Amino acid sequence: MQSATKLHPIWHDYPALQPELQQVMQLMTHNIHLDDSAINDAILEMIHGGGKLLRPAYCLLFSQFKTTDRQRMIALAAALETLHTATLIHDDIIDDAAMRRHHASIQQRFGKDIAVYAGDYLFVVVFKILSHYSSSFKSIQLNSVNMEKILIGEVQQKDRHYRIDITMDQYLEQIQGKTAELFALSCFLGAYESGQSARFSERARKAGLAIGMAFQILDDILDYREDATQLGKPILEDVAEGVYTSPLIFALQTDARRELLPLMRLQGAITPEQRQQVQQLVIQAGGVTRAQRLATEYTETALQHLRKLPADSAKDDLIHLTTQLLRRHN
Repeated sequence: MQSATKLHPIWHDYPALQPELQQVMQLMTHNIHLDDSAINDAILEMIHGGGKLLRPAYCLLFSQFKTTDRQRMIALAAALETLHTATLIHDDIIDDAAMRRHHASIQQRFGKDIAVYAGDYLFVVVFKILSHYSSSFKSIQLNSVNMEKILIGEVQQKDRHYRIDITMDQYLEQIQGKTAELFALSCFLGAYESGQSARFSERARKAGLAIGMAFQILDDILDYREDATQLGKPILEDVAEGVYTSPLIFALQTDARRELLPLMRLQGAITPEQRQQVQQLVIQAGGVTRAQRLATEYTETALQHLRKLPADSAKDDLIHLTTQLLRRHN
């Protein structure tokens, strides 16, 4: 097993949560054993590569409102983060992404066939971790239901590549499956599996869904920041790959459409200079501002659900974390 993982700086403000997040990482590492050491090490490198561990953190925080078996909740959180990692590997395959968290992606290093195998293997690890608690997990079937929603979101994104007629509703449906459903599942299972009522757990799910929607919209906005390259993101790589997000969709609803369409029709042949031109047109058309407004609406919806939770230190941490996370660029 690897030594203790250095957690993301976001957790400095949550000292009580840090040991459990470390245990989440240790449990994931302990359950990954591939005969091919290069692929095994690549998966472990990805897991320990500086991810924020947001989904397990939300699961653990929502489980703190009641006294419960902490090892059991850590196992559930580890399964959720393993599921998230599997979807990232598959996401990189679909998008043909060369980089993930400043490192070469698994599909870039080993090819798509091996990457598919690595992602599928992690799905097996999810249920391997859960199997130790299968007699007590009341909602284990929800993992498969939500997995299906997540994969449908990925398929929808692939089907809509280079679709210049993509609507905002289609985009929102896409990111709900791709990102928000796993946030919703993490929050719901943290609450439900710790013995909370159906009403409490449903509030947790709704909060998680809104958090995930805002998180993905904000992530999409990062591509349109002037300093995007300093964040390790090539300028508008998504546009070159035919993935159109909220800032661009909003800009296409303005007079900027006339200048944007010829550039978008270049598809994968678009040059870095032309991508920068798209970036400037979207900013000038107010696409980023409107996307920020939309992210703010989802952020406020999430906070409204969280404020209705019972008084508890976990509630304070959830509000603080969500505010810290979702107001970073609003």
